[in-house]
Amino acid sequence: MTTASDLTGIHVPLVTPFTADGTVAADALAGLAHSALDAGAAGIVALGTTGEAAALDAAERRTVLDVCGAVCRERGAPLTVGTGSSDTRATAEALRALERDAPDASYALVPVPPYTRPAEDGVVAHFAHVAGHSPVPVLVYHIPYRTGCALSAAALRRLAGVPGVAGTKLALGGVDGTAVDLLADPPAGFAVLGGDDLFVSPLLALGAPGGILAAAHLRTARWAELAAAWRAGEADRARALTGPLVRLARALFAEPNPAVTKAVLHAQGRLPSPAVRLPLLPAGDAAVRAALEAYEAAA
Repeated sequence: MTTASDLTGIHVPLVTPFTADGTVAADALAGLAHSALDAGAAGIVALGTTGEAAALDAAERRTVLDVCGAVCRERGAPLTVGTGSSDTRATAEALRALERDAPDASYALVPVPPYTRPAEDGVVAHFAHVAGHSPVPVLVYHIPYRTGCALSAAALRRLAGVPGVAGTKLALGGVDGTAVDLLADPPAGFAVLGGDDLFVSPLLALGAPGGILAAAHLRTARWAELAAAWRAGEADRARALTGPLVRLARALFAEPNPAVTKAVLHAQGRLPSPAVRLPLLPAGDAAVRAALEAYEAAA
């Protein structure tokens, strides 16, 4: 079974910055990656949902991979790359291509097949097939409110036994029986990472080793401190950190991700523009003001 020794702490799924003319702002992307790692992030994620990967063309995706790969190589940090679709063959091909397109990748973040809603046996067969073609260990991205496919704790345990599967990004929209069951007796060598910013603190309290959190673009050091506090058993310190960070996350997700986060980063001078690509729309002024206030309160 694959081990996942560096799948701890907070990993930041980076936005894809755009210039005023709509091209990928490579320098700003590199700056975000460096600043996240400087502030205590354990690693970064490229081409996730937060990175608007579905709205990028092949050349733009390659630019993102090149920039993030160079930063992670320089810093000795793990790079996780988002890839995959509802088509098992296409997902396997995309994973094989990582050896060429993302030689610095440490992990691949692959969603449970969206839209098709396979049975649990089909999901396990899908990951057994695609992990067998991947040059890097696979993380199962379990986000049923996007994919339309919910998995039981038993199915996730079966996935933990698939060779080449290193863990899961668990984004269930809350803390339910599946999360509690899985974390009560986590499979050896299988990292259960929190994927819902609002609910990551209770998952960390239950024993999750870390999380993949879009809100950690902002107050990265505080999110890293939260994960470290729960890991050290310092519940009082973790609880004190949770409230302000939850309020920050709620403000950043007040409109579809990553519009508000990009607007705040732009307001801070960290992005050349707050632009997102259709079908997303730019964040409204009220949402941005509220997020900036929550950012200050989370200091």
